[in-house]
Amino acid sequence: MKLLDQFQLPGKTALVTGASAGIGAAVAIALAEAGADVICHGNTRPAEKTCEVITRLGRRAFALQADLAEPGAAVGLFERACQHAVPDILVNNAGVIRRANAIEYTDEDWNQVLQVNLNSLWKLSQSMGRALIESHRRGKIINLASLLAFQGGITVPAYAASKGAVAQLTKALANEWAAHGINANAIAPGYIRTDNTLALQRNESRNRQILERIPAGRWRTK
Repeated sequence: MKLLDQFQLPGKTALVTGASAGIGAAVAIALAEAGADVICHGNTRPAEKTCEVITRLGRRAFALQADLAEPGAAVGLFERACQHAVPDILVNNAGVIRRANAIEYTDEDWNQVLQVNLNSLWKLSQSMGRALIESHRRGKIINLASLLAFQGGITVPAYAASKGAVAQLTKALANEWAAHGINANAIAPGYIRTDNTLALQRNESRNRQILERIPAGRWRTK
């Protein structure tokens, strides 16, 4: 039996943020392959292409757009998602990186990264938890943390802070909501070729340093 045969989600609906490209698109498509309908969020660009792939798989797909850097956008996104279906699965994938030396890091960049990576994730998780608990339903929340939640990185203080907080918030939600049948877990990806890591990929020195630390000697592509 194939692993995917053991992972089936017929009748389930997932909301995936940042699903227009990269990790989010791959997650959304994988959930559809397992039988779920998927609500695909795009932050600055629509997720229509991801939705087209999902539709070809025979699942329903809905594209929603919201700028998660804006306060209130996360709650509004969840409310619009519920107009299609209350999600059984929430994947908080959307995230941004702003790079600068710590002593030169601006308040604007700090606030934007924390708003997208942490505050919006929190409000989406809270909205999801409330909806499931009030309707006495089970559900899953999957948050994207990062290797930098443990490693820290350099020139990305806000990103490292936000992802460390995501890891701790996930533990808190898992502890509180397990009794309600809501599972909260976090994934901490390493170095993956996405738009967010283009600066590192193009920096010859940093790219070499990163590859020297990866046992496989290569970036992951999915």
